[in-house]
Amino acid sequence: MRYRLTFMAGLGVGYVLGARAGHQRYEQMKKAAREFAQNPAVRNAAESAAQSSREIAGRALHVVSDKVGDRMPDAVAERVRSLRERSRGGEDDWGTSNT
Repeated sequence: MRYRLTFMAGLGVGYVLGARAGHQRYEQMKKAAREFAQNPAVRNAAESAAQSSREIAGRALHVVSDKVGDRMPDAVAERVRSLRERSRGGEDDWGTSNT
């Protein structure tokens, strides 16, 4: 019984100390991630990647809609047309109801 009690006490102390050390390490990692994200070079790279992906997605939309064409349901075809108009500077009707 004495060994079991000693083991349980050691387990409890180890848990508390480990949790405290783990929390400190978590805070260090969080601070490093925040500093990394605020770096101007990283922000510029992320914005550049986002812009490139938008352009590629727009081109992919046009290629897919050209290939699929009339086989799309009318509602989907109408939405694709609205996206094309929007990419050319027109208004977009996503999220509006036609009732």
